Amino acid sequence: MPATADSGLPARGRVQRYWRGLHVPFIATWSFETVFHPQVIRASYRGVWGISYTDELEVADRRHGALWVRQAVARGKGTPALAGVHPMRQRQAMAHLLCQVCGNSTFDEHWKFWGERHLFLMRALDPGQVISDGETTDSPPVCLPCALESVEACSHIRQGWTAALVKNARPWGVAGVLRDPATLEPSLGPRKRLIERPFGHKEYAWINAARELVQLEGVTPVDLHELAAEAASAGIKITAPPADGC
Repeated sequence: MPATADSGLPARGRVQRYWRGLHVPFIATWSFETVFHPQVIRASYRGVWGISYTDELEVADRRHGALWVRQAVARGKGTPALAGVHPMRQRQAMAHLLCQVCGNSTFDEHWKFWGERHLFLMRALDPGQVISDGETTDSPPVCLPCALESVEACSHIRQGWTAALVKNARPWGVAGVLRDPATLEPSLGPRKRLIERPFGHKEYAWINAARELVQLEGVTPVDLHELAAEAASAGIKITAPPADGC
C-alpha cells in the first residue's frame, strides 16, 4: 500500500549534509558505508525457493519477501558519492515518500496545495520526454525546494529533466542483481543496469535487491518553475531545509 499522510515523520527536521558547497542527497552513499558480500545460498522462504544468506536476519535482510543487499549505514561519514544510491535510504524514501534530497516528508504544504499529490523529478533522456501514467521508477519523490535546487546544481539532472505530480506511488517490485537458480552466479542487465522484477515474478525470489520500485498513478506532467510561481501567488513559502551538518 502507498504511504499515507499519517507517517509519523517530522515535516522538515532531518539534518542536512553538504560537501564542497553541494547539497548531498539523503539517498546518496558515503565512503564509510561499506558494501558487504555475505555468502549467498539457495533456500526456501515461506514456501518459495530463492536466495538467502547463511546468516540471514529476516527483519534486516528482507522486505516484501525479497533479499536485500547489505550496506553499512554511516550517513555523513567520509566522502559522498553524489550519484550513488544507498539501498536502505532509497527504500525508506520510497516507503514513506520522503524527499530523496533532503530526506524530509513530502506530505507537506505543497502536497496539500497540489490536491494531495507528490512531485517526482527525473532525468529526461530525450527532449520532450514526460513521466507517464503507469510508469515504474526507482527514483523517490522530491520536495519543491529541493527540485528547484536540483535542476540548477545537479549536473546529472541539469542536462535535461522531466517532472510530474503523482496521486499514488504503489509498490511494484525491486531492482537488483539476479542470481542464477542453478549456479547462483550474479548477472545484470544491458549496460550493467540492475534487473527489475515485479512482485510475483518467477525470478523475484532470485533477485538480490538494491532498489525498491513503485508504479506511478494519476500522473500530471508539470513545469517546476510554474509550480513555484503558483505556490508563491498562493502565499506558500518555498524554503530549503536548514543548512546544518557537514
